[in-house]
Amino acid sequence: MRFPQYPAVSGRRAARPRTARLGVLAGAVALAVALGGCGGTDAPAGGTSKAAKAAPAADRVEPLATAPEPQLPVTVESADGTEVTVSSADRIVPLTGSLSEIVFTLGLGERVVARDITATFEQAEKLPVVTRAHDVSAESVLSLRPTVVLADTTTGPTEAIGQIRDAGVPLVVVEPAKELADVGRRIDTVAAALGVTSSGDELKARTESRIEAVRKTIPAREEGPAPRVAFLYLRGSASVYLLGGQESGASSLLEAAGAVDAGKASGLKKDFTAITAEALAKAAPDAILVMTKGLDSVGGVDGLVKIPGIAETPAGMDRRIVSVDDGVLLNYGPRTDRVLAELVEQLYPEGGAGR
Repeated sequence: MRFPQYPAVSGRRAARPRTARLGVLAGAVALAVALGGCGGTDAPAGGTSKAAKAAPAADRVEPLATAPEPQLPVTVESADGTEVTVSSADRIVPLTGSLSEIVFTLGLGERVVARDITATFEQAEKLPVVTRAHDVSAESVLSLRPTVVLADTTTGPTEAIGQIRDAGVPLVVVEPAKELADVGRRIDTVAAALGVTSSGDELKARTESRIEAVRKTIPAREEGPAPRVAFLYLRGSASVYLLGGQESGASSLLEAAGAVDAGKASGLKKDFTAITAEALAKAAPDAILVMTKGLDSVGGVDGLVKIPGIAETPAGMDRRIVSVDDGVLLNYGPRTDRVLAELVEQLYPEGGAGR
């Protein structure tokens, strides 16, 4: 699952500003996400806390201090079973926002010549977009004369991928990230494909170190159960209201933050299911996690609690909403420590990560 961004919006209890598609449901989610990357406002919607009114941090990646020089050619195995030889990294086209984030953070941003619509961070914003909704335009990609294209198994349509390969362009498919443990693997895979394995090692070590540092800020529980957090995917303009389950991609982050994924714990095995009062009652979340654009799309916290069943949950009654930028929440990339820090700070406003 891949998702965009925006300034975080919080309810009364919040403390901070700011896989392959699974059937028709996941396809609809992907389309709504991609369309959400095109619009929205920077003004927070809902919530009245002092922190929510603060100016959001710039949506930027942090490249390594020294830009690497790719050591090429290299031959790597693509996730679709194809052996790919990359001879030049002069003109790179990453076809997902999360892959773009890794390439830029490795220090290769000046070599990137296009972006997917979900690459929403500042350094990439002026690049031409080569996707429409969630579909790649092979013609747009090829017109930019790429020397290497990076995709993942959610990238499509299949015909576009085939057309790019048939034109003789090296195209490497990377397995998508589903959990925290995938962060290092994704960095390694991209670095190897671009001939910068040493920089990959450096970035992986930096990222894992920062994630571990955030974990140490999680307050110890003296008594009582861990907070139950429900991940909701919302796109009000498309009437999409979904409750995340075991395969939503959020479980690993919530568990790393010392919380319980309420949807998963309630027995939801798939990625998302339609929100119902019964499902929410069974999940019984103490807090609700949303992407910021999703919260904006339903009218902020005030609009969120009007969705049937929300107001009756412990989270709804207490207006305890955790909001994280769409563009980073489930990327599982070099900025994952920031995502985890926001989760910790908003879940434990009296003793979370001070960022």
